[in-house]
Amino acid sequence: MTHHPVISLTDCADPNAVARQSARIAALFGATPTILPLAGPDPEGVAALTLLDLLRATDLVGGPVHPSVVLVNIAPRDGHWPNGVPFCYFRHGEHLVVSTLTPRVLAPLRTWLGLEQVQVTDVREVVEAAAGQWAELTADQVDEIARTQFRSLWYVPLLARWLVDGHPVPSRTEPVAQAAEDTGPVRVAVIDNFGNCKLDRPAAAVFGRAGADSLRLRRSHDGGTVTVRGFDRLPDVPRGEPGITTGSSGVGFAELVVRGGSAADLFGLREGNPLPLTVGLPQPAGLTN
Repeated sequence: MTHHPVISLTDCADPNAVARQSARIAALFGATPTILPLAGPDPEGVAALTLLDLLRATDLVGGPVHPSVVLVNIAPRDGHWPNGVPFCYFRHGEHLVVSTLTPRVLAPLRTWLGLEQVQVTDVREVVEAAAGQWAELTADQVDEIARTQFRSLWYVPLLARWLVDGHPVPSRTEPVAQAAEDTGPVRVAVIDNFGNCKLDRPAAAVFGRAGADSLRLRRSHDGGTVTVRGFDRLPDVPRGEPGITTGSSGVGFAELVVRGGSAADLFGLREGNPLPLTVGLPQPAGLTN
């Protein structure tokens, strides 16, 4: 059996769920996985930027790489699907990604990595095919896997293992939706441990397109406004001042920072929040809220 490192992004993030997923993935892949719990206010936004970053992190290595497996489980509780949103898969170079079919998570990959389509699976169809060909599963076990609500535990690791092993997993091809970033507000995707706010698009979309060189943002503690200028890097921001820099995430995605402080605290931001632009002042295109 070929061993592949496994990284899992999941909103099933309580200790019990993480322990069970770790044990099952380790048993199937022969190594302890890295599980990143997404327990914040906007798991879809965090997953979107983190998945893009994970795949980008496999570039610029100067030689061959070890294939890895990335699992993404973000489960909308909207009642649209009979037993949850379907799971799909695709490959980025040598790496396999198995993900819930969540447009907001996948759309940035179309924009920035050129991902145009994914292979969508049906749990029962896949498990029944496996039981009839390569997996030792009884009819009762097939039904248990197909009916469970904890599909990120019972189904996704099996799907990933079967794909890595080259089994003919049944699927259908679906296009990846284009991101609607040009019309929506710029949002905070991830807040790092320093309080820097990673935004969901490149710095050029914040300033360059409209020719602006500063924004007016609201402070959280008194509702006053602060002029926030654009800078190339964090070291270019004057100490103690806020700025918008070209950060390390995405493809030159912007970060709202306070050098020596916390932008999240200064502006009262959480993941998923739009930039707190001052109402009534001129705003660059695409930055309305």
